[in-house]
This record gives sequence, C-alpha cells and structure tokens, in this order.
Amino acid sequence: MEALPKSRLLRFVEQAMHLARRAVTRYSSKFSKRRYTLHQHIVLLCLKIRKNTTYRTLLDELIEMPRIRNAINLDEIPSPSTLCKAFNRLGMAVWRVLLNLSVTLLPTNGVVGIDASGFDRCHASKHYTKRTKLTIQQLKVTLLVDTRANAILDLHVTTTRKHDSQIAPSLIKRNAENVAIFLGDKGYDDQKVRAVARDAGVRPLIKHREFSPLHKAWNARLDADLYGQRSQNETVNSSLKRKYGAFVRSRHWWKQFRELVVGCLTHNIDKSL
Repeated sequence: MEALPKSRLLRFVEQAMHLARRAVTRYSSKFSKRRYTLHQHIVLLCLKIRKNTTYRTLLDELIEMPRIRNAINLDEIPSPSTLCKAFNRLGMAVWRVLLNLSVTLLPTNGVVGIDASGFDRCHASKHYTKRTKLTIQQLKVTLLVDTRANAILDLHVTTTRKHDSQIAPSLIKRNAENVAIFLGDKGYDDQKVRAVARDAGVRPLIKHREFSPLHKAWNARLDADLYGQRSQNETVNSSLKRKYGAFVRSRHWWKQFRELVVGCLTHNIDKSL
C-alpha cells in the first residue's frame, strides 16, 4: 500500500512544532512532571484555534489522529484541564515570540497596513441578545499586516474605546525594523502618528480628513496603487473571523488577549503552507 501524502493539517502541526522548539525549552522547569512537553502544549493549543473547537472536542478527535500524535511524539492523550492549565501558564511574551518567528516564514516586503476590527467576548446568539436587549462588549483588535504575504506582524487588543490614533504609535515603534511604508485610513490622521513614523524611519501614507480644499488636494496626490494595498487588512480580518471564529471562548480578559495572539500565529502558519 502506497504511503498517503501529508495533509495540510499534518504540515501545520509540523510547522507549529518547529516554531515551538525554536521559542521555548522542552519543559517549563526542573520540577516538571515531564509527562508532556511545552512544545506539545503549544502545538495542541494552536490546533484548537485552527479547528475552532473546544478542548474536549479536540482531544476526542485526537484519538483518531495517529499521524498527528506521531508528529508531536504524543503517546498519551492529555485531559482538557491539562491543556487549560498549560494555556494559563504560557504567558503573552511566549506567544509574541512565536508570532514574531512565524513572520519569518513568509516573504514580507515592508509595506504594512493597519486596521481595527471587533471580536465578540462571548459566544452568544445574536438573535437572543437582540431580543433580550443585552449588550455584549466587544474587543477592539488592531492588526498590523504586511500587504505582500498577508502576514500579521503585530496586534493590539483593548476592551476600551481607545481611538485608532492612540494605538498606532506603539505598533509603529515596536515594529519599526519590519516597516518601510505605513498605510492607514482617515482614522489614523494625526500629526503625532506621522511624526512617530518619520522618527522611526517609516514613510507614513495616511489619508487626510477633508476639512479644507488643501486636504482634498493632498489626498488626490496619494499613490493610489500603493495605498490600495491597504485593502489586504480587510482580507486578513475577514479570514480570521471565517476560519477561526468572530468570537473568543475564554472568559478572562487576559486569556482572551492570548487567544487572539494564538489566532494570529495560527493564521501566519497557515499562510506559510
């Protein structure tokens, strides 16, 4: 019988395992029980987001996935609480390192767009919340996306109504080495944002809010082809929500933030395949 080719899911698991080995040590400490490795925990948590499912359902399906288990050297299926506790232990710093490593898998060009989108904080029926007049606060997620490879370079998550122009400077400063041209819509029209970008050696290409004929003239002079690449942000936002869900399953805000970072990491790994 001929060997079956590798599925996309298997290649995803292998790539996630490769990144995990580069990012963290095998065990969290010398006192670890050494039953499962950090690498296995990271891969399983990424797999949970990719399949858009729960811990219990993922582990139930994993029983029928011998090739996936072999790829990560998993001899025993962990319990759902084991994965949940592993997610609690793995800090945001670890996931950000993994996100940065995943960007290196893709051919970026330095032309980067920024845009924000909303993610629901509770998996609740829209029809039910409308009928009962409930208000469920959303998370505002701002993505920094390379327009060539649709790679997510960085993200900012907030539970408040912070304005776009207040979020952009921190993202520019953190990623100045990977950004050559910064594309933004009128929501980022602020002289402070432009000043921060220029100080970091980044060319800002941001549309002006049209309060005078001069602003209209400046907008008319924008490089339409280059600025049009900003639409890739909308593509990435849509892809994240369609593939991995437009909501977060976690109940605590700090776990919700991590869950979104894992979603961006998963997106980059998927794109690299």
